[in-house]
Amino acid sequence: MDVKDKKIGFVLTGSFCTFSKTIPKIKELKKLGADIVPIMSYNSYNLDTRFGKAQDFINEIQDITGKEIIHTIQDAEPIGPKKMTDIMVIAPCSGNTMSKLALDIIDTPSTMAVKSHLRNNLPVVIAPSTNNGLSGNATSIAALLNRKNYYFVPFKQDNPITKPRSIVFDPEYLIKTIEYALDEEQIEPILL
Repeated sequence: MDVKDKKIGFVLTGSFCTFSKTIPKIKELKKLGADIVPIMSYNSYNLDTRFGKAQDFINEIQDITGKEIIHTIQDAEPIGPKKMTDIMVIAPCSGNTMSKLALDIIDTPSTMAVKSHLRNNLPVVIAPSTNNGLSGNATSIAALLNRKNYYFVPFKQDNPITKPRSIVFDPEYLIKTIEYALDEEQIEPILL
C-alpha cells in the first residue's frame, strides 16, 4: 500500500548519528503525499551533540512537515484516542526505546506515542540504531519481532571491526518497510 494520504507518526529517538539519513526520508514521505505527525523523544528534542544542534533539527523537521513537534508525554497521549495516525514509525529507534517498548515502560513521548497508537491495533515500524543490538538489546529486538503490529526496517552490523555489537537500519528500506507494514507484512530479509 502506498503512503499517499496516510497519517504517519514519525518518532525520532536519541541515535543522533542517523538523523542525517533519516530526516531526508521524512521529506521524501511528505513528497509522496503522506501527512507526517512529527514526534521527538526528550533527548532528541533537547540535546545538542556532535551530530548537530537540537534546535536546528527541530526547525528542519517542522519546516518539512508544517507541524509542531510532539515532545511531551501529555501531547503524545491523545494520538490513539484522536486517531491521529495510521502507522507509527520510530526512526531511528534507539536501544533504550526498544527495551522500554519490549518491557511496556511508558515514560517518554516516544513510548507514549507508540502505546497510544497501538490501542487502535495499527502497525509500528522500528528502524533500529543501537551500539548494543547484538548484545544487551538483542532480547528486546527478539521480543518485539514476536509481537503483533511491530515491523522492522532491515538492519545490519554498523561497523563489525570497531563496534562489533552495533546495528543500524538501512534507510533505503524505510519507505518500503512502511508500505509493507500498512499491508501487515514484514519486508524480508530483516538482516542484511
